[in-house]
Amino acid sequence: MPGEIIVLVNPAARGGRSRRLLPPVLDRLRRGGRKVSVVLGSCAADALERARVAVARRPAALVAFGGDGLVHLAVQAVAGTGVPLGIVPAGTGNDIADALGIPPRDPLAAADTVLRGRVRTVDAATVGAPGAAAGSGEWFAGVVACGFDSRVNERANRLTWPPGMAKYLVALAGELRAFRPIPFEIDLDGEVVEREAMLVAVGNTRSYGAGMRVCPDALPDDGLLDVMILGAVPKTEFLRTFPRVYRGSHVGHPAVTVRRARRVGIRAPDVIAYADGERVGPAPLTCEIVPGALSVIV
Repeated sequence: MPGEIIVLVNPAARGGRSRRLLPPVLDRLRRGGRKVSVVLGSCAADALERARVAVARRPAALVAFGGDGLVHLAVQAVAGTGVPLGIVPAGTGNDIADALGIPPRDPLAAADTVLRGRVRTVDAATVGAPGAAAGSGEWFAGVVACGFDSRVNERANRLTWPPGMAKYLVALAGELRAFRPIPFEIDLDGEVVEREAMLVAVGNTRSYGAGMRVCPDALPDDGLLDVMILGAVPKTEFLRTFPRVYRGSHVGHPAVTVRRARRVGIRAPDVIAYADGERVGPAPLTCEIVPGALSVIV
């Protein structure tokens, strides 16, 4: 895999604690005999613009050094271009890297993976307003969350304290007190399902939130999206069932339905969708798989 490696950096990953990992990663890549350049934007929009300019130069790879949020940003730049995406996980969750077989907690091993240059073609998906043209909208590689989980994200993003994952635990407790099941209308390739539900997750890969296997059987190269629907259950039952998501065994619960589709439409009141942990916007929305849209170094 000759050519330049562009490293896209999120210095705020893991609250800034990943910054110390960057120099040894860059050193490992350069010792592999590669020309390495670093892209660091002043904000997400600036970083994306810089990444797109870099990708237009047709480098050997665009490497995301950060967590799922930065991978999500990098996917906006490389999807559909044929430029390979490398991932050096340096975030809190690193779920997308884990799903693709990239060492999720060993940045130097991930850098060696980039140097070996084995490219795998996988799917990506778009999420956007209903009626949008196929392939338009915002790209995602992992999971779109709608319902209880996305409301926890909304609440957490409004908190200034505590830091890190503790913020999400505080938000979860607060949202649980206020939450009521949501009436969803879900369009699965033309078949409409109406159901009150706690949450709906649309997965190209299997997990989000640092290891929650919400769509445990999702495959990134099968041309389909996995749709997990957790129907309305009492809060006590929800609390008993929720920990099972870390093993993926929640899909055996009678309130859980898993379907597969190429195109998924979601309508629900007062629901904000999150894709790969990043805020997308309110429902209604449509998710659509784009087979083979990503080249990933694995």
